[in-house]
Amino acid sequence: MGAPQARWSALLELLTRNGRIDVEAAAEELNVSTATIRRDFDELARQNMITRTHGGAVINAIAYDLPLRYKTARHAPEKERIAQAAAGLVKAGAVVGLNGGTTTTEVARALAARADLLANGDQEALTVVTNALNIANELVVRRHVKIVVTGGVARPASYELIGPLATELLGQLTLDQVFIGVDGMDVTHGATARNEGEASINRALTQQAERVVVVADASKLTKRAFARICAVEDVDVLVTDSAAPDSVIKPFTAVGVEVIRA
Repeated sequence: MGAPQARWSALLELLTRNGRIDVEAAAEELNVSTATIRRDFDELARQNMITRTHGGAVINAIAYDLPLRYKTARHAPEKERIAQAAAGLVKAGAVVGLNGGTTTTEVARALAARADLLANGDQEALTVVTNALNIANELVVRRHVKIVVTGGVARPASYELIGPLATELLGQLTLDQVFIGVDGMDVTHGATARNEGEASINRALTQQAERVVVVADASKLTKRAFARICAVEDVDVLVTDSAAPDSVIKPFTAVGVEVIRA
């Protein structure tokens, strides 16, 4: 496992699951040297994510869900392909909603890279409405993108703004389409999220959109999480990756969801 962020993500997941781990066990688990693990532990301790112990590390008592930046390496190639396919659905001048998450962050990056969105000569060729602070931060420097941030209370674990302040603003807007990242998606339970606050703001985004697009890699399909975002009947398009088998895709198409496998 070569990339530092990928190792940090894996180490934090191990620590979140086990509470503590020693250098030798971590090196064996990740197939790297003990010297590399020690350097990784030092860096994570510097960021106050862990506490070093004699011969290992423990997760900090203040730790919560892994911050978004440490999740980006999971299913990264699939998410990039999904993002490219999803961004291709957007036309110049559109008003687009994006919730928080690693896949929707990739969608935002793919949208920002589309030079053809400037083809109509408008300075603001795209409007993005988001409750994700990291997405707003990345897109605000793009002169052709108008950014609208919902407001609300920030969740450090996901950089998403949630609560009544966020949903109240959305009630005054209309969106051409919304791209929703999910923790689970199946035909019975629809699109779901682990956190009920995030599910609520995501639901509000879908209710204001003419077209609802769920972006989810194959690992999220046939799974369900705690809180429902919307029913499968409310989803117009599902963009997933090529690893999703026909047996998983057919139930979605049978209920009228257009499925794109990237």
